[in-house]
Amino acid sequence: MERKWEKKQLWIIIAGLITINCLTVAFFLTKLGTGFGGNEVVATVGKEEVTRQDWLKVMEERYGKDTLKELVDEKVIEAMAEKYDISISEEAVERELFLIKTMYGSTSNEAANEEEWRKQIRSSLMLEEILTKDVNVPEEDLKSYYDENINFYHIPTSYHVSQIIVKTEKEAEQAIEELKNGSDFAVLAMERSIDEFSTAEGGDIGFVRSGDENISEHYIKAVDKLKPGEWSEAIPVDEGFAIALLHEKITGKEYSFKEVKDEIRRVIALEQMEGESSVEAFWNEVDVEWFYGEK
Repeated sequence: MERKWEKKQLWIIIAGLITINCLTVAFFLTKLGTGFGGNEVVATVGKEEVTRQDWLKVMEERYGKDTLKELVDEKVIEAMAEKYDISISEEAVERELFLIKTMYGSTSNEAANEEEWRKQIRSSLMLEEILTKDVNVPEEDLKSYYDENINFYHIPTSYHVSQIIVKTEKEAEQAIEELKNGSDFAVLAMERSIDEFSTAEGGDIGFVRSGDENISEHYIKAVDKLKPGEWSEAIPVDEGFAIALLHEKITGKEYSFKEVKDEIRRVIALEQMEGESSVEAFWNEVDVEWFYGEK
């Protein structure tokens, strides 16, 4: 049962990343294409010129069709939801965002894209509801799923952390002194940290929480004492000593069966459905006409 839940969450994450990338491309294809002449020079290579028209043409050829399909699918989902009077509560969206952030974490600053994440989550949940609207799952199966996956719904406090790991306590003290003197944590992590996993990300290891296999309890306790923006003293770890910087703390939550009952129904119903289901199955139902080449 755990793999079913993880597959659903990963699908939302991947879909979210695709949508954000497509929206970025759409921005360039529209915003940057308005108000400027098509022959405006945007770059030169020696005596050769690259015009805005050349640039936008390549972008449209490479990404235009996929971007348009994403926008069409979004509109189809909205139309089908309206037809069947389906809506997704703000609580459900926030819960899904919370679960994704604390379960899978992030090695990048999500704040700027959080609204797009919410939008994608709402659309994904709405599509699930549309696909499974006629599927009934026995109450005992829902409760059994909840009991078997209780750890997914009883989530401890989570911490978004960056870290610098060095071999000796003396090196850790030197790094802390540099931080006090104004050195940037991310730059220092890239220069000094011996943690290969996080060095390229400026020390960012995403969200951690009690019970993580690779994080000790005394590390979690040290991080828990911090306020966002503060870094810790040297923390003994297997590789040497760590300095942890807290970005964000999300207080743990325990979701009751009643709160997640609808989500569980959709998860089980989707697993019971045969074959692949996509938004395209509803295109004819809402009269989608495709003018961008062939579908």
